[in-house]
Amino acid sequence: MQKLTTKPKAFLFDLNGTMINDMEYHTKAWYSIMNDELGANLSYEQVKQEMYGKNHEVLERVFGKNAFSLEEMDRLSLDKEKRYQAGYIPHLALIDGLELFLARAKEAKILMAIGSAAIPFNIDFVVDGLNIRRYLSAIVSADDVVMSKPDAETFTKAAQLLKVLPEDCIVFEDAPKGVEAANRAGMPCVVLTTTHKEDEFADYPNIVGFISDYNDSILNALF
Repeated sequence: MQKLTTKPKAFLFDLNGTMINDMEYHTKAWYSIMNDELGANLSYEQVKQEMYGKNHEVLERVFGKNAFSLEEMDRLSLDKEKRYQAGYIPHLALIDGLELFLARAKEAKILMAIGSAAIPFNIDFVVDGLNIRRYLSAIVSADDVVMSKPDAETFTKAAQLLKVLPEDCIVFEDAPKGVEAANRAGMPCVVLTTTHKEDEFADYPNIVGFISDYNDSILNALF
């Protein structure tokens, strides 16, 4: 575990599984497309392990780099997001305690941004559907980076947009690859245990704590 020596100036949030508890619906959407449409014959757990990075990267990891044209990957990506949104929209909600946490951070003049591998179509679905854009000073999506997580670019770009040094940021993540991206960026990380268990993060030295939601008292130390 990493100990904080100074108060953070910025909070950088991953989106899926971190601000909303929706990773099950992403996995179900990919599972349906990969198996029913593309014949991958993968288990649910195998699909879940590929749930990081851009949609095109997911397809290339599973099927190989030359399996689809760019146009085919674009179509599959959009189809996947439409299936995800249709399944998740009845359950669209912030993780418990996050609304108050965002308001508290804004009152404390802590800058906030989203750094996600999601495409703008999905980020807008969440941000505007839950009316949280007013809390955010920047958004970095899949379309804004060359290399997605576990590369550091998503988080370093968010820090640059906020004009904050990496060491003055706290990242909120739910996935090992996201924590790795934060570590590469030189940023401490709070982990949400919505999608993965604590022992799956044993290799990362930049974790300051694990939380199940934003009501956890360990978050008081960030203010």
